[in-house]
This record gives sequence, structure tokens and C-alpha cells, in this order.
Amino acid sequence: MSGTDPVEALVLDFVAWLGERPRDYPETMAAWRTSCPRLPVWEEAVERGFVERSLAPDGTVRLLPSAAARRHLAACRPQAGR
Repeated sequence: MSGTDPVEALVLDFVAWLGERPRDYPETMAAWRTSCPRLPVWEEAVERGFVERSLAPDGTVRLLPSAAARRHLAACRPQAGR
């Protein structure tokens, strides 16, 4: 995908946001769900394998960026890793 593709830019934003701290599904959907078929950020990130699910001690499912997502973000936005 091109760096000028709006979905690609939003996927990178999503990965960076998800990497700030573990998020739960309701928080993620509130922030990133869209009904616009041209901006499928959540779906694109999941399809690429960029989202990992982890079970917290309290039983809550936490969402984290996968290793592939972190590598992709570092390759596309090297300054983000600083």
C-alpha cells in the first residue's frame, strides 16, 4: 500500500494508538469503528494480523499491537519508535 493511501495512514495511527497501552474491545470500537466502507481501519488491521488479543487477570480481553504491527509502524514511521 502507498504511504499516501488514507487507509494506510489510519492503520498506522491505529497501531500507534493501540501501542500506547492495552485497550479493551469496547474502547477500541468506540474510537475506531466506522460505517464508512472506504475507511475499514479496524478490519484492515485485523486482516493484516496487526491486532493481538490477550486475557487480563480480571478476565477482560485486551487488544495489543502484534509484533508485525510494531515492525510495520517502525518501518513506516521510524520516528514513532523514539
